[in-house]
Amino acid sequence: MASNATVGQKCPSPMKATSNGLFQGDNPLDFALPLAILQICLVVVLTRGLAFLLRPLRQPRVIAEIIGGILLGPSVLGRSKGYLQAVFPPKSLTVLDTLANIGLIFFLFLAGLEIDPKALRRTGKTALGIALAGIGLPFALGIGSSFLLRATISKGVNASAFLVFMGVALSITAFPVLARILAELKLLTTDIGRMAMSAAAVNDVAAWVLLALAVALSGSKSSPIVSLWVLLSGCAFVICLSLIVPPIFKWMAHRCHEGEPVEEVYICATLAVVLAAGFATDAIGIHAMFGAFVVGVLFPKEGPFAGALVEKVEDLVSGLFLPLYFVSSGLKTNVATIQGLQSWGLLALVIFTACFGKIVGTVVVSLSFKVPVREALALGFLMNTKGLVELIVLNIGKDRKVLNDQTFAIMVLMALFTTFITTPVVMAVYKPARGRKEDYKHRSIERKNPDTQLRILACFHSARNIPSMINLLEASRGVAKREGLSVYALHLMELSERSSAILMVHKARKNGLPFWNKGRRSDSDYVVVAFEAFQQLSQVSVRPMTSISSMADMHEDICTTAESKKAAIIILPFHKHQRMDGSLETTRTDFRWVNKRVLEHAPCSVGILVDRGLGGTTHVSASNVAYSITVLFFGGHDDREALAYGTRMAEHPGISLNVIRFVVEPETIGEISAIDMQENSGLKSMSLDEECLSEFKQRILKDNSVKYEERAVRDATETIAAIRGVGRCNLFLVGRMPDGELALALRRRSECPELGPVGSLLIIPDFSTTASVLVIQQYHGSSSVNLASDMEEESPEKDTESS
Repeated sequence: MASNATVGQKCPSPMKATSNGLFQGDNPLDFALPLAILQICLVVVLTRGLAFLLRPLRQPRVIAEIIGGILLGPSVLGRSKGYLQAVFPPKSLTVLDTLANIGLIFFLFLAGLEIDPKALRRTGKTALGIALAGIGLPFALGIGSSFLLRATISKGVNASAFLVFMGVALSITAFPVLARILAELKLLTTDIGRMAMSAAAVNDVAAWVLLALAVALSGSKSSPIVSLWVLLSGCAFVICLSLIVPPIFKWMAHRCHEGEPVEEVYICATLAVVLAAGFATDAIGIHAMFGAFVVGVLFPKEGPFAGALVEKVEDLVSGLFLPLYFVSSGLKTNVATIQGLQSWGLLALVIFTACFGKIVGTVVVSLSFKVPVREALALGFLMNTKGLVELIVLNIGKDRKVLNDQTFAIMVLMALFTTFITTPVVMAVYKPARGRKEDYKHRSIERKNPDTQLRILACFHSARNIPSMINLLEASRGVAKREGLSVYALHLMELSERSSAILMVHKARKNGLPFWNKGRRSDSDYVVVAFEAFQQLSQVSVRPMTSISSMADMHEDICTTAESKKAAIIILPFHKHQRMDGSLETTRTDFRWVNKRVLEHAPCSVGILVDRGLGGTTHVSASNVAYSITVLFFGGHDDREALAYGTRMAEHPGISLNVIRFVVEPETIGEISAIDMQENSGLKSMSLDEECLSEFKQRILKDNSVKYEERAVRDATETIAAIRGVGRCNLFLVGRMPDGELALALRRRSECPELGPVGSLLIIPDFSTTASVLVIQQYHGSSSVNLASDMEEESPEKDTESS
C-alpha cells in the first residue's frame, strides 16, 4: 500500500504574510503573500495557454486545468526538487489549499444556481431512466472494481468508505462540463441535448447525496454511530436551510428592480450566508462546499438579483481561484506511482469499467425507450463526462486517507481520459440533421409582386442597437393593404465559460433553436418588452428570440434561423458604434467577422446597419416619423435591392425618399467602357438596371414624397463631391458591391470590404454626414461571397476558423 502517512516528518515552520523586500535582504518566495501571487499567476498563465492550444480540439477548459495541475505537480515539473521547493514548498500548501477551497465554495454556489429544482420535478421518463441507469450500473461496477483495488494497491483502507467513494467516482456526470460540451457542439436544443441535460441534473443531485454519504462514512472515528449522526445532521441542515433561506432571498429579490444597481448589502449578505452554510456543513463533518451548493440550489433564479450576484462573483472565482483547486489536485497526483504491469492494468480496468458502466447502462435504457442507435451511443458518451465534481470526490477521498497516491493518480487519469474522448467521439457517432434547405421563394426584397409579406431577421448585440433597429423596422412597414411585415428580432449572445451564460442557456433551451420567448416570460427581459411595445403600437408581427453560441459559430445560428423563418433579409449591426463626439469606435472586432461570415453564407439578402442614432435613442411612433432617406444608385443587383427597400420605405407617410443615380458624362464613356465590359456583368446588368428604374419611375409618378435625379460625373473625385453635396438625410441606402466604372474607381478606396466602396466612404471620419447607413447585399443564387482575402490584410490576427 502506498501510504499517505506523514509520521516522522517535521512540520514546516509557518510563513510570515509579507516580506520587507529584496533590498532589505528578504526573499519574497519565503513569505506567504508574494508566493501565493506567483503561484496564482503561474497557474492562470499555464491553464489559459493550454486552453488556447486545446481549443481547436473543442475541449472544455476543465481539461486544460486538469492537465495544467498535473504538469505543475510532481508528475512533470515537480520532478525538479529545486522548482518544487521554490514555487510550491510544503509550508505554502496550507495557504494554497485554503484559497482553492474558498474558490471551490463559491463555485459550488454558482453550480447550485445552475440547477433548477422545478425543472427536476418535470424530468421525463426517458431522462429519469437514463439518469438512474447512468448511476446504478457504474456504481455497482465501481463497488466491484473496489474489491480488486483493495486486494492489490489499496490494502488497509476503510472498506465501506472506499466502496462508496469508488461507486460515486465512477457514476458521476459533470453537469457544468456537459453543458459546455453540448453548447460547443450545438446540441443543447436538440432532443439528445435536452435528455442529456435533464439526466445529468438528476445525476448531479444524486451524486451529491452519495458523496455526502461517502464523506460521512469516511470519518476518522471507527464507530458507525458517528457516521450516522453526521448523515442525520446533514439532512437536518438541508431541511432547515430549505425552510429558512428561500423566503429571505425572495424578499431580497423583490427589492431589486430591473435597471437599478443591486444594493451592496444584499450581495454581501448572500455571500456571508454562503460562507456560513459552508462553516455549518464543515462543523457537521461534511465538506464546506455542500452548504454552499445547497444555498445555490435554493436561491431564486428569476429577476436581476441572481444575474447581478453571478456577474460579481463568477469571473474572480472561475478565473483566479478555481484553477488553484486543479493545481492543488495536481500536486497530489504523481503519475510516476503507476508503475509496473499491474498498476497500468488496473488503470485500464478502471477506465474500461467507468466507460462500460456509463455507456452500456445509458445505451440499453435509451434503446428501450426507442431512442435511435446513434443518439443512444452519443448519449452514453455524453453521460460519461467527468470534471470538477469528479476531482472534488477524489480530493476528499485523498484527504480522508480513503485513496492512496497510486489509486488517486489512476482515478485522475481516468477522469481526464473519459472527458477528453467525449467531444471527438460524439462528433464521430452523431451528426444531427441540420434539416434540408428550405425551398422558399422570396429571398430578397426585390420581387415581382411587392405586395407579398416581407420577412426580416433583425439581429442585435445589446440594448444600444435596439432603438435604431426598431425605428428602421417602423420605416419598413409599407402600407396596410400589403400582406404585412413579419419581424424576427434575434438577440446575439456569446456563449462563454461563464456560469451566467450556461444559466441563460438552461432557461432558454426548452423552446428549441433559436431560443425564443413564448408563454411565460420574465418581466426583466427588456428585449422582449421593447419589441412587444413595438408590436402593439405598429401592429407588426414580432417575435423576440435569443441565440446563444460561440463567436466562431454565431453566423451559423443567424443563417439557420433566416432559412427556417424564410427571411427575405437579415439586418446586422455594424461592429462599430457612435461615440458622443460623433466618431465611430469598435465595439468588438469579433462581430466584424460574424458579419463577414453571414455575408458569405446567408440564404437571403443581408443589410449591415451603421447606426448613427436613427430617430434618436427611443422608438419613434408612426405618427411622429419624419425621415429623409437617400438611395445612391450606381447599378448592379445590390443597388437594385437597395432601391427596392427604399421604394417600400417611401410608402410610409412620414418618409421622403431621394434616389440619386450616378451616370458617366457622355464624353468620358469611351475612355472607360472597356473596363465596364471586363469587370462587370455588362450589358445584361445595364438592361436590368434600366428595367428596374423604369418600373420605379412609373410607380412614383403620383408620389410627391419621392424624388429621382441623375447626376452626371466624370470620375471618382466628382462622385465623392456629389455624395458630399447630398442635403439633410437620416438614412443612406446603398448596395454593397455596385456595378459600373464609377463604382470600380471607388472600390479601390474601400476600407471596409463588408460595407463595399460607397458604404466605406460614408463612414470615414472626414465625411461630414450624421446619417445612418444601411449597406445591402442582394441574394443571388447559391454562389457565396468571399470576403476572406479582402479582410485578411486588415485582421489583427489570421482568421483560422473555417467559414
